[in-house]
Amino acid sequence: MRVALVKEFGSPEVLVTTEVPDPVAGPGEVVVAVSAVDTIFVETQVRSGSFGEHFPVRPPYVPGGGIAGTVRAVGEGVDSGWLGRRVITSLGFSGGYAEQAVATAAKLVDVPDGLGLQEAAALVHDGVTAAALMESTGLGAGDRVLILGASGGMGTLLVQLAKAAGAMVVGVARGERKTSLVRELGADAVVDATDAEWLAQARTALGPAGADVVLDGVGGALGLAAFPLTADGGRFSAHGAPTGGFAPVDAAEAERRGIKLLGIGDVQLTDEAYVRLAAKALGEAASGRLRPVIGGTFPLTRAAGAHEAIEGRGLRGKVLLTT
Repeated sequence: MRVALVKEFGSPEVLVTTEVPDPVAGPGEVVVAVSAVDTIFVETQVRSGSFGEHFPVRPPYVPGGGIAGTVRAVGEGVDSGWLGRRVITSLGFSGGYAEQAVATAAKLVDVPDGLGLQEAAALVHDGVTAAALMESTGLGAGDRVLILGASGGMGTLLVQLAKAAGAMVVGVARGERKTSLVRELGADAVVDATDAEWLAQARTALGPAGADVVLDGVGGALGLAAFPLTADGGRFSAHGAPTGGFAPVDAAEAERRGIKLLGIGDVQLTDEAYVRLAAKALGEAASGRLRPVIGGTFPLTRAAGAHEAIEGRGLRGKVLLTT
């Protein structure tokens, strides 16, 4: 079978297509014939040689932690009823950029009828994390929420979930194409982060008290700049770092103002929680209440192009690989 392999750390060109033996399911495992692969920004950061302290992978390796496809083989101890079923699953961090992948049976989630495998793949990571963030922040009716990176794969889902929960949503994105998408998805107000006055505009949109919840999927200087917009007693989630690092918020200042700080560790899930939240996200999408936004698809042989598109930040929503 074909895989996209990172032969060494570096630019997207280090991703090359190669042939490897077909995988075999071990005890408690299945083999999934992959149709679509989720791609996330952190995969480009690891491929470049960054984030090694968080993801101890070394070349050569096959990236990809989230897939959608059809179960084609089951290992010892796995119910044969899984054969032929359409599923999504999280593999951890590697093995997904492939025509077939071995997955743990305990983390399989059925894809509902009527939902395409590409749409399902777009929810493997971001749909689950977005649902987890809704729970960890306690976001609900009447909350004023500020969403950074609102036009990205997860941001677009958070806008929809927050609105469905009855929150007042202010989205932050970059440029007219992205801000128009956030507005289309139902945000009450949208702020362009390329505008020098974006902070003042966000403050006006939120009102003098600020945001009850800030969902920072960007990190770095932008996330840090948004922290003062959090209301006293509010919640600030610094779960994104596509800028190269999580927002370096002053914990002492947060404590003084009664702000609850959350981070990426608060959305690290058990297998049981993953399956529950993934099923919830897929169900919302199948019912039409949640729309995953897919900004671009690339064949497996063009995995390098997918990484270039992610790093270029020009696309809205998710980037997927297809086999």
